Amino acid sequence: PVKPETPITNVDRSAGAMPSSQLVELHGPEGLPDDTIAVSPTGTAGQSFGAFLQKRISFYLQGDDNDYVGQGLSGGRIVIRPSEGSELIAEKSIIFGNTVLDGAMSGECYFRGVEGERVAVRNSGAIAVVEGVGYHGCEYMTGGVVVVIGGTGRNFAAGMSGGVAYVLDGSGTFEQRCNMAMVE
Repeated sequence: PVKPETPITNVDRSAGAMPSSQLVELHGPEGLPDDTIAVSPTGTAGQSFGAFLQKRISFYLQGDDNDYVGQGLSGGRIVIRPSEGSELIAEKSIIFGNTVLDGAMSGECYFRGVEGERVAVRNSGAIAVVEGVGYHGCEYMTGGVVVVIGGTGRNFAAGMSGGVAYVLDGSGTFEQRCNMAMVE
């Protein structure tokens, strides 16, 4: 990754300031090349991994995660896949928790594995590819694109008023699990 010309210093952690906000302050919303900051942790990440992540910052997690991944995502990229050598069958295992992309505005997410419950809740512009979702996928979604290449739980698209969801319906039962009240 390219290092920013102006180093990020003096992050006021007591006030909850984040490196993402300092990047925007120093370089503007488009001021850095893609993947300028690329973080590649391994293991289990905690709550709100990649929350409010800005453009040009990428998180590549090898492992699993908890709830609120990508909450308020603001242009960053999040990639989650099982750890090297894991015996989990990703497309059949919950790799990250509940309420993923809650309030996401823009950015990209690629998830190798199944999400718990409520993926792309109130998503208004992010792009996501996931191998499966639990109940209430794309709930209250207003924009963005979600691609599900595995199963969904019941009540998919509840309150969805915008955006696009592509669902691979290998079992031929998606129509019974999709809440068609507000979607076409």
